[in-house]
Amino acid sequence: MGLKDMIAFVEQSSLADLIRENDNLFPLIESLHVIAISLVIGSIFTVDLRLLGLAGTARATSSVTRGILPLTWIAFVGAAGTGSLLFISHATKYLANACFDAKLCLIALAGINMLAFHFIAVRDQGAWDGRVRPPLKARFAGALSMAIWVAVVACGRWIGFTMAMR
Repeated sequence: MGLKDMIAFVEQSSLADLIRENDNLFPLIESLHVIAISLVIGSIFTVDLRLLGLAGTARATSSVTRGILPLTWIAFVGAAGTGSLLFISHATKYLANACFDAKLCLIALAGINMLAFHFIAVRDQGAWDGRVRPPLKARFAGALSMAIWVAVVACGRWIGFTMAMR
């Protein structure tokens, strides 16, 4: 069974049919997805604005990060779960949509940026943690993160305008 066959199989499942055919279920899941994404981006922007030295400067960066990242991960799991449910309802159409593809690539890029930040900028965080203005590499990671997540939201929004659902 190839990837296309698996995608078609998932799209033809009873759960996908229920989501696709129920007039209330798709909009409910989509609303929960938007709320989860809002929490993801709001919490990430809180950290990014601290990295840029534009907000939360009375607290060390590590304190801001430690306080907010658990919420970020919970919201991300919620967004991924609801996004997966939306995906299975029209899987073949989503995969044929360039905005959907771009959104997934951008989310992967955001993950790479996060990993790079944690493996590069955080290594010497003890030296700059309490500073109002972190070093360039931390500020760059924060600015790049914000730009990527704005693009994720834009692509996510464009999906609804570039794909016929029925």
